[in-house]
Amino acid sequence: MSEEPPLVLVVEDEPDLADLYAAWLGDEYRIRTAYGGREALDALDEDIDVILLDRRMPGLSGDEVLETVRDRGIDCRVAMVTAVEPDFDIVAMGFDDYLVKPVTKDALRETVDELYERSQYDAGVQEFFSLASKKALLESEKSQAALEESTEYQQLATDLDALKENLDDAVTSLDSHTDFETLFRGFGDGTPDDASIEDLTDPDADDA
Repeated sequence: MSEEPPLVLVVEDEPDLADLYAAWLGDEYRIRTAYGGREALDALDEDIDVILLDRRMPGLSGDEVLETVRDRGIDCRVAMVTAVEPDFDIVAMGFDDYLVKPVTKDALRETVDELYERSQYDAGVQEFFSLASKKALLESEKSQAALEESTEYQQLATDLDALKENLDDAVTSLDSHTDFETLFRGFGDGTPDDASIEDLTDPDADDA
């Protein structure tokens, strides 16, 4: 019997939009839909691979749903899909990626594909992806002056640099060009060293 497709939970309080996301993804993924935060909590279980989560919902916000997901220890990747422009508070949030509405079909599918691929890596690499995504997001939205004044951003950069020091032992398992770009677009000091590049681009690295 063939393996079941990955399961995506779509959490969106606008039913038409939730159903649209489901239609965009349904040919490659199993879809579970929740039309609000409380419904999302009832839908949570260990079978979920990726969650697409709106932030601003009546009753129970996406931020609260995200906190519950992490508190329960559910091992899944989460992308916020929201009209809320990102601010420095995102540094402390436990999501893996952040999309600002409106989103296109291609952007949504690419995000889900990447998040599912990331789920195959160990926890340290997953954390690095998350921090690098947040850093790149803030740098695209905030001025240099605002970044320099933000203690949250400075701590994020420090944490990312610390993970970078320990990255070489883990990156040999990465084989996606997109993942390579995601990892290093979060660096503020250019490209990684030559050894890291060689490890990442070596097609035989997984056999080492």
